[in-house]
Amino acid sequence: MAQIRLLQRKPDGAIVFREPTSGPVPAYAILSHTWGEEEVSFQDIEANGGKCESISKAGWAKIQFCAEQAAVDGLQYVWVDTCCIDKKNAVELGAAINSMFRWYQNAARCYVYLSDVSKSDNGAGGERAWEEAFRTSRWFTRGWTLQELIAPREVEFFSAERRRLGSKLSLVAEVHEVTSIPEKALRGDALSSFSIRERKSWAERRNTTIEEDGAYCLIGICGIAMVLNYGEGREHAFGRLEKKIHTLYKGADFEQYAVRLNLRSFPEAAQFVAREQELSKMHEVLHGHSSRAAVVLHGLGGIGKTQLAVEYVKRHKEKHTAIFWLNANDEDSLRLSYRGIAQQVLHSHPSTRVLSSLDLEGDLDRVVSAVKTWLDLPGNARWLMVYDNYDNPRIANDTDRSTVDIRQYLPESDQGSIIITTRSARVTQGRRLHVQKLAGLEDGLKILANTSKREKIENDPDAEALVSELDGLPLALSTAGAYLEHVTISFAEYLRLHEASWLKLQRTSPTLSSYEDRSLYTTWQVTFDRIQGQNTASARLLKLWAYFDKQDVWFGLLRHAYNADDKSIQKLTEDELSYNEAVRLLCEYGLAHPEPLLSQAS
Repeated sequence: MAQIRLLQRKPDGAIVFREPTSGPVPAYAILSHTWGEEEVSFQDIEANGGKCESISKAGWAKIQFCAEQAAVDGLQYVWVDTCCIDKKNAVELGAAINSMFRWYQNAARCYVYLSDVSKSDNGAGGERAWEEAFRTSRWFTRGWTLQELIAPREVEFFSAERRRLGSKLSLVAEVHEVTSIPEKALRGDALSSFSIRERKSWAERRNTTIEEDGAYCLIGICGIAMVLNYGEGREHAFGRLEKKIHTLYKGADFEQYAVRLNLRSFPEAAQFVAREQELSKMHEVLHGHSSRAAVVLHGLGGIGKTQLAVEYVKRHKEKHTAIFWLNANDEDSLRLSYRGIAQQVLHSHPSTRVLSSLDLEGDLDRVVSAVKTWLDLPGNARWLMVYDNYDNPRIANDTDRSTVDIRQYLPESDQGSIIITTRSARVTQGRRLHVQKLAGLEDGLKILANTSKREKIENDPDAEALVSELDGLPLALSTAGAYLEHVTISFAEYLRLHEASWLKLQRTSPTLSSYEDRSLYTTWQVTFDRIQGQNTASARLLKLWAYFDKQDVWFGLLRHAYNADDKSIQKLTEDELSYNEAVRLLCEYGLAHPEPLLSQAS
C-alpha cells in the first residue's frame, strides 16, 4: 500500500500538509464528495507554501469542513482526494488509486458532503424533508463513491449546510433502496461474502468522467491491483480488470485448467433463503487454496443441504477454475458423474493428455481413475467438487454392498475444495456443518410466498400458523407452496387438510424440481428405511416417539416396557446402552437431538 499524504489541522486552525514520516499512520478522517469546477489541487497547496487557508477556490470550503468536523471528533488529520494526491505524477496517481480502498477502509471517520442536499434550520417541510434530495443525490451516481460508501467502517452524511443527516447504519434502509447494495454489505459484512459479479453489479448504474475509471474504480471492490493506462479505452480497461480477477482468484495458470460451468448438472435452488451463517462458515473453510479443504453438510432430508451447496457455488464460482456436481447416492451414479466430468473437461480442453484417449462408453472405473489423475495435476488446485446425496456411507465392518465408500471417488492430492451433502453424521471427510431447520418465521414465510406465488403474506396469521406447523423444514414449506399455487384454498384450509389427511396430501402434491422430484413423503420414507435396516430398535423408537408429539423421551420413561411382547421394544429397553445406541442413530440422521442436561436431571 502506498504511503498516504495527510493534511493536519493545527491548534490555531491552520491546515497544512503533515510532515512525511516512516512511523505509524495516525488516526485520520477522510472526505467523500462529488467534484466541482474549483477544487483545490496538490499544486495549489504546494504553491501556497503547503498551506490551504489563503486559497480562494470554492473547494477550500469542503477541506475546511472536513478538518473542522474531524476536530469535533477528536481527530487532527484528514485526507481529501482533490489535494492529497499529486495527479500530475503518474506513478503516485497509480499507487494511490490502488491503495485508495484501504485508505478509506482504515479511516476513523468518513464524511460524505452532499452539495445537492439541503437541510434547513427551521425544519421546514418536516423533520426529514431532505430525504427526497438525499435519494436523488448525484453522489449515488458516481463510480468512485461506491468504494467510499463500502470501505469505511463509519460513514456520516452531511448536507450542503454542513448539518448531519445520519450515518450509513442509521440510513441503511434508504441507502439500500437507492443503490440496491445489500444491507449486509452496508453494515460491514466482508466483501468476500459477495461474489465478484454481485460486487461489480453495484457499479452498473454509476458513471465516471474518464471512461477508464469505470473499471479502475472497481480495483478495491474486487480486491485486486493493476497498472493504470489512461487512454486505453473502457473496453480494454475492463478486459484487463477481468484478467486480473481471474489470475487472483483462479491462479496464474487458470486458463490451462478452466472448465466452463455446466449449470444443467446442478439442481435448482430457487427457494433458497437465509443461511448466511452457514454460508459464512463454509467460506471460512473453503476460501484458501494452499491445501485440500472440505465441508460436510449433514442434516435431515429436505432441510436444504443441496440448496445451500448450490447457493455457495453461485456466490463463489469466480474463485474456482472448475466446479463439478456429482450424484453420490450410489456407486453407479458416481461413476456416471465422473464420466460427465470427463466430457466437460474434454469439451473445454480436447487435447487433455490424460483424458483424450479414453473410451467414455467403456470401463467407467478407468474413467474415474483418469479424471482423478487430471484433478491431481500440479497447478490444478482451484477446482471444487460437490458430492450430493451421500446418504448411504460405508462404515467400518459394513458388508452391505449398497453402501458407498466415498474415499474411492475423492482425488488423492492435497489440493482443491470439496463439499459433501449427507443425512448421516458419520461422514468425516471434512469439516462437519450441521444444517438445521429454519429458526424464524420470516424465512419460512419467504419460501411459502415464493413457491405459492402469493404476495403480502408476512402479516397473515394463517400463513404464520402454517409455517409454524411445518417447523422450519424447507421441503415441507416448498411442498405446501407448490400445492397452494394451483388451488384456490386458503392457508387455513391447507392447514386443516395437512392435519386431517397428511399422507394423501403429500402423495397428490406437485413434484419439485429443486428437490429432484422428491416429495416430503419419499424423503422421510427413505430415511426411515435406512434406519430400520441398521437398527430395528431405532425405527421402533421413532414410531413410538410419534405418539409423544414433540415431547422429550428418555430411558427412564421407557425402561418398564421391557416386559412388552414386542422384541424391538425389549431390545430398546434391555439396558441404557441399548437405548443410547438406538437414539444415537436417530441423532445421526437429524431426527432427534440429545439434551444432556435433561438426561442427567432425569
